[in-house]
Amino acid sequence: MNLYIKKAVDITGSQAALARACGVSSVAVFRWLNGRRVKADYVMSIVKATGGEVKAHQIRPDLPDTFPHPSSEA
Repeated sequence: MNLYIKKAVDITGSQAALARACGVSSVAVFRWLNGRRVKADYVMSIVKATGGEVKAHQIRPDLPDTFPHPSSEA
């Protein structure tokens, strides 16, 4: 289970609420929870929906050039 997506679901209140905030289906959120990678296009929607509590680099750590970890920013 993707713990950062779970945190986002907990913050927004439900998978459906996170899905609405991102403009995707509840099935997409279910897939994210269960290991499917979140497309880069939706990362900032998740960050916004959580009020910044879930960070972009936590959702997609494999894209450090796009979503750098704060400690690695110059």
